[in-house]
Amino acid sequence: MRVLLPFLALYRRHWFLISLGMVLAIVTLLASIGLLTLSGWFLAGTALAGFAGLYTFNYMLPAAGVRGAAIFRTAGRYGERLVSHDATFRVLAHLRVFAFQKILPLSPGGIARFRQGELLNRLVADVETLDHLYLRVISPVLAAFVVILALTFGLGLLDITLAYTIGGIMLGLLLILPCVFYHAGKPYGRNMTQQRGQYRTLLTSALQGQAELSVFGALKRFRQSMTEIENNWLKNQQKQASLTGLSQAIMIFSTGITVTLILWLAAAGVGETGVGENSQAGALIALFTFCTLAAFEALGPVTVAFQHMGQVIASATRVSQLMHQKPEVTFPSHGPQANDKLSLEIKNVDFTYPDQPQPVLKNISLSLTSGEHIALLGKTGCGKSTLLQLLTRAWDVNSGEIQLNQHPISHYDESTLRSMMSIVPQRIHIFSHTLRENLLLAKPDAHDDELTTVLQQVGLGYLLDTDKKLNCWMGEGGRQLSGGEQRRLGIARALLHNAPLMLLDEPTEGLDADTEQQILSLLHRSCQHKALIIVTHRLTGLQHMDRICVMDGGRIIEQGKHNALLAQQGRYYQFYQRQQFYQLQSYSEQR
Repeated sequence: MRVLLPFLALYRRHWFLISLGMVLAIVTLLASIGLLTLSGWFLAGTALAGFAGLYTFNYMLPAAGVRGAAIFRTAGRYGERLVSHDATFRVLAHLRVFAFQKILPLSPGGIARFRQGELLNRLVADVETLDHLYLRVISPVLAAFVVILALTFGLGLLDITLAYTIGGIMLGLLLILPCVFYHAGKPYGRNMTQQRGQYRTLLTSALQGQAELSVFGALKRFRQSMTEIENNWLKNQQKQASLTGLSQAIMIFSTGITVTLILWLAAAGVGETGVGENSQAGALIALFTFCTLAAFEALGPVTVAFQHMGQVIASATRVSQLMHQKPEVTFPSHGPQANDKLSLEIKNVDFTYPDQPQPVLKNISLSLTSGEHIALLGKTGCGKSTLLQLLTRAWDVNSGEIQLNQHPISHYDESTLRSMMSIVPQRIHIFSHTLRENLLLAKPDAHDDELTTVLQQVGLGYLLDTDKKLNCWMGEGGRQLSGGEQRRLGIARALLHNAPLMLLDEPTEGLDADTEQQILSLLHRSCQHKALIIVTHRLTGLQHMDRICVMDGGRIIEQGKHNALLAQQGRYYQFYQRQQFYQLQSYSEQR
C-alpha cells in the first residue's frame, strides 16, 4: 500500500474538485436512499390512511420530498461523474507529464533498461489504471462510510435498535468484504498487469518487425506466443469476473438477510421508542425495509473496487520503478557560456558500458579546434559511435576527461552544451508531423526560405513539389522516407542548427556514390570554420580530411593525413587496398 502514497499526494493539487466530487457522491447516495425510503413510507402511509385519512394525511409534503430526492439524485449523479472524472483526468495528465519529465533525463542509459513496448505500456496503460484509485476505491469507500453514519443517525431518531442494526451490519460489511476480496483478487490483478505489459511489448515488436517475421516465416510462431499470453490474460479476467459475481451475490444475500432481520425486529414493536403511540407502525416498517434495500446500494461498488486494488498496486509499482530511476548523467543548472570558437580536448578517456565486462574505449586522447576536420575510421564495434555519445554526454566517461573550450564538459548546463553541437546520429527519427516541424526542431525561428534552401542543399528539394510543400506530412500516416532521405534530412537539421561543433555518425550511409560526393562537398563547404568529426567505415572523401584516426579495439592505433597513413602501410593502408579491390571487382562485374 505504501507505493500508492506518492500518487495520493498528487490529488492535493486538485483538492477542491476532488472534495466537490466526494460531496456530490454522498449527496447522490443519500438522495437515492431517501427517494426509495420516502416512497415506501409514503405509499404505505397512504394505504393505511385510506379514504378516512384523506383530509388528515399530508400528501403534499412527502410527494414534494420524493420529487426533490429524484431531482437531487439525477443532478447529483451527473455532477459527481462530471467533477470526479474531470479531477481524475487532471491528475492523470499531471502524472503523465511528471513521469515523462522523470524519463527524459534517463536517456539513453535508463531507458535502455526498458523495451519500447514496455516503456509505452507503463506510460499509458499503467498510468491510466491508476484512475481506479480515486474513482473506484477512495470515493466509494469514503462515500459509503459517510452514508452509513448519516443513515444510522437519521434512523436513530425513529428507532435506535433498528438504526444500530442496519448501521452495524453495513459497517461490518464495509470493513470485512473489501479486505477479503482484495486478497482474493490481488494475484489476478497483478498477473493481468504483467500480462498486459508482455502482450503490448510483443505486439509492438510484431508491428515493428512485421516484414522480417513474414520473410523468415516466423509470423505464425510469434502469433502463438501472443495468443498464449492473451489466453492467460483472459483466464485471469474470467477469474476476476467470477469474484465480481461472488461479491455481488454476497451483497444481495446480505441485503436479504438484513431486510428479514429488520422485519423480524420491527414485528416486536417498531416505533415504540422515539415515536408517539399514534404513529403508523406499518408505514415505519416499510420505511426501514425500503431504507435497508436502498442503503446497500452504497456498498455495491466497494467490494468490486477492492478487486482492482491488486491491479492498481501493480501498476503503481511499475510506474514508481520508472519514476525512481536515477539518471546516469546529470547537468548543472549554470555553467560556462557558449562560444563560436571551439577547442575540444579528449584526455586519456576510458569507458565501459554498465553491466558489460569489456571496456569499449581505452586511453583515448584527441584534440580538435575550429576549422579542423577529423574522421574516425574503423570496423563496426570499435567504439567510434560511443566516443560521439561521450561528447554529447549521453554517457559520462569512467576515467579521463573531455574538455570543451578549456572547461570540463561536465561543467556545462544541458542547454549550452546542446547549442554548441550539431549531431547527426546513426538513427534519424522522423516525427509524425509536417516537414516544416521536422526541420524546426533544429532551429525553431527559421523562416520558410531558410528551410527551402537547406532542403535543396541536401538534395531533398523534390519534397517541396507537392501542393502542401513544407506542410507535407511526414512519418506515420504521411510520406515515408527512405534510409538515404532520412539521413539527408538529419544533415539538413544539423546545418540549420549551425553549431560550432559538427558530429556526424555515418552521414553518407545509404547514399549512392554521386549523392555521397555531393553531401561530403556540402559538409566541407559549410564547416570551413567549424570543428567537424565524421564517424565512418568508408574511405570516400577522407583525402580531404585534416586528420584520420583509425580505431580498433577501443583504441586509436593510427592517425594522420590520408597520404601519410598510406605511406605507413599500416591498418589504414589495408583498408584502402581492400576498398580499391572491391571497387575494381564491382567495376569488372558491371562491364
